[in-house]
Amino acid sequence: MLNAGDQLPEFTALNQEGRTVQSSDFLGHKTVVFFYPQANTPTCTAEACNLNDHLAELQKAGYSMLGISADSVKKQKNFHTKFNLGYDLIADEQREIVEKFGVWQEKKTFGKTYYGIVRTTFIFDEKGICVRRIDKVKSKAAAQQILSAD
Repeated sequence: MLNAGDQLPEFTALNQEGRTVQSSDFLGHKTVVFFYPQANTPTCTAEACNLNDHLAELQKAGYSMLGISADSVKKQKNFHTKFNLGYDLIADEQREIVEKFGVWQEKKTFGKTYYGIVRTTFIFDEKGICVRRIDKVKSKAAAQQILSAD
C-alpha cells in the first residue's frame, strides 16, 4: 500500500461524466484521494456525504477531492447525482488505480474471505507526495479526520 513519502501514482481514468481525469491534474495543490468499496452502499454513502457536507472547509484548507471505486461510470454518475456531490468520482472498473495505490486486498466479513477495496484515504501535498494515509476511515467523520492534520 502507498505510504507517506510516496509519489502520487500516474493514472488516467474517467469521471462520473465520462470525462478524462489524470493524476497530473492535481499537481500544484493539496489533494485528498479516497477509496471506497462501492457506490450507493450505506457506509460509502455516509463517507461521501460527510466529505461533501464539509467540502467548503476542505477547500478552504486548500484541498481538492477525488473519490475512487471500481464502479462503472454509470454507477458513479448515479451516486454523484443522487447525493449532489461537489467533487469527481473516478470509475476504476479494471482496478488499475486501486492496484497502484495498494487498496485492493483480501477482506473478511461475516466469515467470508474475498478481495475488494479497503476503505482508505490518502492526502497529497502540492508536489504529489503522500503526506498522510488514513487507514481506519470513520465514514461519518471522514472530513474531520482529514482536517485534524492541519
